[in-house]
Amino acid sequence: MRKKNITAIVKELNIRMKKEPITLRYIHILVSVVFFSSTASLLFLVSLYFNQQFQTSLFLVKDSSSNPLTSLPPPHSSGNDVADEELMWRAAMASRGVVMNKTNPKVAFMFLTRWNLPLSPLWEMFFKGNEGFYSIYVHSSPEFTEEPLESSVFYKKRIPSKAVEWGESSMIDAERRLLSHAILEPSNARFVLLSETCIPLFNFTTVYTYLMRATSSFIGSFDDPRPIGRGRYNPRMFPHLSLSDWRKGNQWFEISRKVSAEIVSDQRYYALFKEHCRPPCYMDEHYLPTLVNKICPEMNSNRTVTWVDWSRGGSHPARFMKEDIRVGFLDWIRLWSNCSYDGEVTNVCFLFARKFHVSTLEPLMQIAPYLYGI
Repeated sequence: MRKKNITAIVKELNIRMKKEPITLRYIHILVSVVFFSSTASLLFLVSLYFNQQFQTSLFLVKDSSSNPLTSLPPPHSSGNDVADEELMWRAAMASRGVVMNKTNPKVAFMFLTRWNLPLSPLWEMFFKGNEGFYSIYVHSSPEFTEEPLESSVFYKKRIPSKAVEWGESSMIDAERRLLSHAILEPSNARFVLLSETCIPLFNFTTVYTYLMRATSSFIGSFDDPRPIGRGRYNPRMFPHLSLSDWRKGNQWFEISRKVSAEIVSDQRYYALFKEHCRPPCYMDEHYLPTLVNKICPEMNSNRTVTWVDWSRGGSHPARFMKEDIRVGFLDWIRLWSNCSYDGEVTNVCFLFARKFHVSTLEPLMQIAPYLYGI
């Protein structure tokens, strides 16, 4: 009976279609095609959305102990046998976990150097008495194998390193290498990148408290309309990156564990920059500021905590010598600025400063008791 009814309905529809004008017939066909195409497209988009959500939920595991990927042993820090790709992958997995030591979370001090650390006595004074609240990682030229004294806080702190060229992608590789090693330590909650010419402007307690209380990261990131800013944008980066995404900033950053996770996990934008950001575009000035602006702008304060002097012009900031070191000069850097810190205005905007020549060590050591309240 049901089969006869269906057959009768189909016949009736055929008769009506034949009776209708050809124009109406085409309209019916067109409407049907549009309807079914739209439905199929909608279902496809919905399936893509849920598939993406499913993959993200697999990656962002809240409990790192339940994720077998994060339970892998960290790579050995001796020799260059650990491939960068494997290191980044393992760091990306580990970085999604929570900080294990919530009582005493650590600040990871990551030094990107050419050779040794000529200002290390000043840093030794800075770190003294604060063991258990910091970690140290040093990336130097692979030809440099000299170790400091065993009593030094920098003893055995070098990670497997590779050659770095100024203005090249190898600079970013070194930063990501340092960050990856630091992330593998689950107690590290904040991460600061420094050079061999950097000095701390305040004592350890002040720096530690400032960073641990901060709810944002400190990566200099701004829109520079000049040829040395927007002019370095390569249109070939579109559509992944548009000119409105493009940012410039200071290489020397301080970031949270969440932002560090985004940096070591990134593959798309790193590859894009490596291919299309060539001199006069420099990755160390644009990659991180643009990346953070693109994927997690709400996590960044858009300013740095490392002071440099660009007032003299040129492609490098000013370098300070022995005769430049005065209490008034350092206090001017430390206390004569205004910035936002977690929604409030403060005059403490910089915790570190550069570039200080080795000749500044003697006067800095003399001033250190005043700077650090020793």
